[in-house]
Formats: sequence, structure tokens, C-alpha cells
Amino acid sequence: MKFTEEHEWLRVEGDEVVVGITAHAAEQLGDVVFIELPDEGTTVSKDDEVVVIESVKAASDILAPLDGEITEVNEALVDEPGKVNDDAEGEAWFFKMKIEDMSALDDMMDEAAYKKYIG
Repeated sequence: MKFTEEHEWLRVEGDEVVVGITAHAAEQLGDVVFIELPDEGTTVSKDDEVVVIESVKAASDILAPLDGEITEVNEALVDEPGKVNDDAEGEAWFFKMKIEDMSALDDMMDEAAYKKYIG
């Protein structure tokens, strides 16, 4: 997995990248009560706002980590946003995307670097 400074994680699955927020980010947010996901087929640019997430503490926007196209969203989170608190780095992924340049992942943090970053 790769990590961003915005506390997102990315996992490559075939020719797609799965995107979610880290357990650290979920912990900082507190109980997640609402998630608005992007539409499948949407083309996004790096740093576009793509997900709205609200918790009992705050509302946040999740930014596109890379340029690409949203290919799938995790509809289960709309009905059960609290899954983010239970399994942020597993079943509570937000969306999958096809990215234009897989080598862009090389510039992101690995797990050890992310742990140091939040340390």
C-alpha cells in the first residue's frame, strides 16, 4: 500500500487503484455519520474533491490522489458510514480508479514512511 500526506491509502489491484482513508484519519475524525461518494465514470484530477465525509467532530473532503477515472464506488458506505471506523484500511474503501500514470505511485509514502509521518 501507498499513503498520502492527506491520510489516504492506495492499493493496486490489477489495472486499478483502490482508495480509502487510513485508520489514523478515521480515528481523528471520530464516528463517521455520512459519506457522499463520487459518480462512477467521473474523470478526476489530482487534488479534486471527490468524497465528502462527515463525522460527529468534523466534515472533510477527500481529494483525488491522482489523475484518473472513478470506476467503482463502495455503495455499502452510504448506508453504513460507520464501517470506516471499523475497517478503514480494508472493507471501508471509498472508490476504485483507473489512473493515467501508475509510476505516480512511486512518489508516495510506503507504510514505514507514513508511520514516521504520523509519528
